Amino acid sequence: MALALRLAAVAFLYPERLNPERDHWRFAGETGRIARSIVQGNGFSSPLHAPTGPTAWMTPVYPALLAAVFWLFGISTKASALVMLSLDSLFSALTCVPVFFIARRSFGERTAVWAGWAWAFFPYAIYFSADFIWATTLTTLVLSLLFLTALHLEDSTAMSRWAGFGALTGVGALTDPIVLSVAPLLAGCMCYRLARKRQRWFLPAAGAALMFVVVVTPWFVRNYRAFHALLPFRDNLGLELYVGNNGSTWHFAPGGFHPSDTEREWNEYARTGELAYMKHKREQAMRFIESHPGEFAVLSLRRALYMWTNFWSFDRQYLEAEPLDPANVGLCTALTVLALVGLRRAFQRGVDIAMPYALALFFFPVVYYVTHPEDYYRRPIDPIFVVLAVYAVTSWIRNRARPAPSQVQARSVLSSTDPTTLRQQARSNE
Repeated sequence: MALALRLAAVAFLYPERLNPERDHWRFAGETGRIARSIVQGNGFSSPLHAPTGPTAWMTPVYPALLAAVFWLFGISTKASALVMLSLDSLFSALTCVPVFFIARRSFGERTAVWAGWAWAFFPYAIYFSADFIWATTLTTLVLSLLFLTALHLEDSTAMSRWAGFGALTGVGALTDPIVLSVAPLLAGCMCYRLARKRQRWFLPAAGAALMFVVVVTPWFVRNYRAFHALLPFRDNLGLELYVGNNGSTWHFAPGGFHPSDTEREWNEYARTGELAYMKHKREQAMRFIESHPGEFAVLSLRRALYMWTNFWSFDRQYLEAEPLDPANVGLCTALTVLALVGLRRAFQRGVDIAMPYALALFFFPVVYYVTHPEDYYRRPIDPIFVVLAVYAVTSWIRNRARPAPSQVQARSVLSSTDPTTLRQQARSNE
């Protein structure tokens, strides 16, 4: 059902990816440019509007996947768009599986069934998988699998399971490094639980770390050979800081500061090269932050509010750029409130149950508080929100259906004085 809904949406939305403006920039942005460069034999390079040499703007997994599709079905063609959106829809639909098992392990079968169905019909999951050629849905699937795997680590010291967690973390980090905001914390939490039970934890954790290093090292080596500098995953943090911290606050990511849509920035990027450009953007952002600490603090709070509620502003200029935001604010805020209620009830059941969810919810978005948010940045953590929100609803329904203790006592008294019951007791005594 989840896949069918997403593919039905693809049929209506895919033409948006075929817009020929700016040489099909809307097909897949920087990812599409890098994939095209790979297919044309120029390697992992040129993320913008012209050949500019090697890049570490993106991590390699999703651009490599898109390059394979381009090689088979053509660069920025209708067939490629349909294949990529179908793959994204498949990744999103498959996320039903870890959502179900996460909910079942923590909250029981009933919550798990409803959580799976909630994900199948989840509006954000449908829209972003059917209309957005980006790593978002693949990252969402990998992060939910990491969360599920972590929940099982507290019961196991098997090297194979911990090594698998480390390898999956490496794949996730090479898909989108944001998974590293959650995975190490979950692993640390499970190590603590094993230590509390006096079971070995150091060697399994070391095995996980070793497998992570094995998976990510080839990308590190490639970056060092291409740039003669240590670039662990991506090199664009300076630009992300600059886009969000430049003095313009009418939008969460105001235009005019990114080389993809601003001639001034593009010319600087093409002239100086990627590493020098990113270094300069970081310096500009840090100068702004140091000279406007109060404004930076307020901006960080606004970005945090946006990540949890999707609210940035109701100014006319902003709403012209983001006309769907009023509806998004309602949906996102309702989901957040329900998830927090579910988290509170999980803590009432036990800290061990709730803590992994709290770590994921509260640490995942922190980097976006200081850089800048986008509406799709929250999507990889949506499965955790959905599980907790569904648990809030199912636990409320279960509590409503359960009779209060006073009602149980009253029924007991009534049954003890019921004539039929008294006669049965008399016969039994005889």
